[in-house]
Amino acid sequence: MQYIIEQFKALTAIPSPSGFTRAVTEYTAAEFEKLGFAPKLTNKGCILVDLGGEGNPLVLSAHIDTLGGMVAEVKANGRLRITRIGGLVAANVETENCTVFPRFSEKRYSGTCQLVNASAHVNTDLAETKRSFDTVEIVLDEKVASREDVLELGINVGDYVCFDPRTTVTESGYIKSRFIDDKLSVALLLGFAKRLRESGAALSRKVYAFITTYEEVGHGARAGIPQDVEEVISVDMGCVGEGLTCTETQVSICAKDSSGPSDYELTSALIRCAKENGVDYAVDIYPSYGSDADAALSAGYDIRHCVVGQGVYASHGYERTHIDGVRNTLDLLEAYTYQK
Repeated sequence: MQYIIEQFKALTAIPSPSGFTRAVTEYTAAEFEKLGFAPKLTNKGCILVDLGGEGNPLVLSAHIDTLGGMVAEVKANGRLRITRIGGLVAANVETENCTVFPRFSEKRYSGTCQLVNASAHVNTDLAETKRSFDTVEIVLDEKVASREDVLELGINVGDYVCFDPRTTVTESGYIKSRFIDDKLSVALLLGFAKRLRESGAALSRKVYAFITTYEEVGHGARAGIPQDVEEVISVDMGCVGEGLTCTETQVSICAKDSSGPSDYELTSALIRCAKENGVDYAVDIYPSYGSDADAALSAGYDIRHCVVGQGVYASHGYERTHIDGVRNTLDLLEAYTYQK
């Protein structure tokens, strides 16, 4: 668990909205290499790692890309209007610090996402204003007062805007951060690989780790999966909220998401594994959710699929889970893949 938490902190410290993932994939591939594996990069930057085993190939998929923003307009007053990448919610990033990455410069610029005319002593409609990416803007921490001032810094339309993750782990075991979805599961798969290598355990089948880079925009696992793979388990996040049973300390097994039901036999096998191995789990239906497994199916892969992951509260915002949820997720994956 300590290794997984350390890797999670390292991963969240590397900005990686969809399409801006090269630095974090290079880091992740290097970590798999340190563990003695041979990761391969696909053309669009996904990482495929053969973890060993023979027969009936299985992919454990997690995504390294996150939500973020991109400069859509440099305003006349020197502020930035942004367009969202993935399901970013304007209300969830208001007052958050961020970094702007000019495309053709090594210089980085800090800023804050604020409501337009954000001073409560000036704007009497502050509380009533609907938050959208037309009513919030990026205020740069630079002495700029015009569009020309900003352009001189090298900032322009198409530059990435990455929000601070604010990662913290409490003494009581709670993990709070942006981008738990899905950097925590990438760290978990690194932990799976580390324990597999160090324990000398035998896998009951061929297992691949597949780290994708465009999940948040819908096409992460549409390519790059070996053609003979029979099952894909998307190791992502479990939903926590009203009407659902999962808590942050459990592993969630998804019976159905917004794309349709998970494979019945695979879902049943995961539930049996959890029961037989004392894993604390919940089964839920996710009302508004898509995964890499769905992307693989839409691309025509002939696979059985399911989604599992530690329960996460406040998804696509400042998220929270618990180390017990991480442990239960790891235990479930090992129970399903280790040779008895």
